[in-house]
Amino acid sequence: MAEEKQGHHHHHLHLHHHKEGEEYSDVDYEKEKKHHKHLEHLGELGAVAAGAYALHEKHEAKKDSEHSHEHKIKEEVAAVVAVGVGGFVLHEHHEKKEAKREEKEADNGKDHRHHLF
Repeated sequence: MAEEKQGHHHHHLHLHHHKEGEEYSDVDYEKEKKHHKHLEHLGELGAVAAGAYALHEKHEAKKDSEHSHEHKIKEEVAAVVAVGVGGFVLHEHHEKKEAKREEKEADNGKDHRHHLF
């Protein structure tokens, strides 16, 4: 498989994977949340684009009866891509929620109240 030869590069920021003794303060939760939100939004755009292309090909299949089979195949492929990208969007949404949860857990041990007196 090509993936095995080149190595699997998964671009997670997960700076929170820390060694024993390291503090959570090394984690930039805002950057991680922003990263996953950005990927989630890009995925949403991709899903909409793939869905629109699928609808376009469905229309072309009806309009161009000579090549309708080819258009139906393109429609199905685009629909599968839209569903796959939808899964990616869901994944990124959960990654963003996980980063928020981890940030909250890291902040639980810290006192953020302002002591004025």
